[in-house]
Formats: sequence, C-alpha cells, structure tokens
Amino acid sequence: MENINPQHEEDPLKPHKPIETNYSKHEDDPGPSPQAVNEYDKNGAGPVLKWIIPILVLALLIYWLFFRHS
Repeated sequence: MENINPQHEEDPLKPHKPIETNYSKHEDDPGPSPQAVNEYDKNGAGPVLKWIIPILVLALLIYWLFFRHS
C-alpha cells in the first residue's frame, strides 16, 4: 500500500504560490524562493539542443530519402 501525503499534492487548477519574502511567517508551508524563480541558466543545454536537434533530424531525413532503397 502506498503512503500518499496529501500535503504535497499539486492541483493544476490552483494558482501558484507567490515568491517567498518572509520565510519565518510561512515556515510551515513556504512558497518558492526568489533565487529559484529568477535563476539565470547560463550553462543550460537549451541553446545547444536548439541547433543539434534540427540538424540531426535533417541528416536522418536525407539518409532515409536517399539510402532506404539500398
């Protein structure tokens, strides 16, 4: 039997919690910290994948079109 803790369930219809500014006031149920919401991702994989995925798809499409009858 699974232990389901209803305290940590997320309801998609509920609005998100605001950014936490006073942790001691909401210590039992805090919202996200400003660092978590406003974090800049300078070393992320998004910009690289934006170029690699279309190139791979195009290369595989060309391979499939010209070499599938071999």
